[in-house]
Amino acid sequence: MAPEINWRTINIDLLDPESSANFDISTLAPAVAPVSAADIQSLAGQIRQLLRGGDAEGALRGALENAPYGGDERTKEVHLATVVEILQSIKQSDMSPMLNRIYKTEAGTEVLDVLMKYLYKGMSHTSQPTSTSTKSPSPQSTGFSQIHSRGGGEGGGQAMSVLLSWHEKLVEIAGPGSIVRVMSDRRTV
Repeated sequence: MAPEINWRTINIDLLDPESSANFDISTLAPAVAPVSAADIQSLAGQIRQLLRGGDAEGALRGALENAPYGGDERTKEVHLATVVEILQSIKQSDMSPMLNRIYKTEAGTEVLDVLMKYLYKGMSHTSQPTSTSTKSPSPQSTGFSQIHSRGGGEGGGQAMSVLLSWHEKLVEIAGPGSIVRVMSDRRTV
């Protein structure tokens, strides 16, 4: 007697060459060139030099146009710190005119989308504890536990405020489409 086959368990999508199950999803992400940490450190030095020279817009454009998509996490963290440093050094009254000038250039939309990526990544990092050492909660007389010392977790509030200000100005100029493009882009900063 022939073995009984349960026809309901056969995945027919695997038999169809046009099926999405046979599609290589690695082709969806564009190829990016690998970036070394030394290159990003060198770029960060050049950007800080521009910033010290008073060219905040040039520093911002340089950082955003050279996003290390092909770098490892440490490289991306170094570049994020550089971008946040630039954003914090720009006065609030200069934000909108600078973003307008960048937006009106040839690749302005792409540059502002990269800025949006850095804003979201910065917001995700400032909400996490900034200390890398593991501290055990110390019980207080009030019954609450204190994980951070007084200065340990409060520095992120100022950075978050700056990032939210930039986000507000960026959405005013680039529109909500920038948010959609950033959320659907597979390249991460």
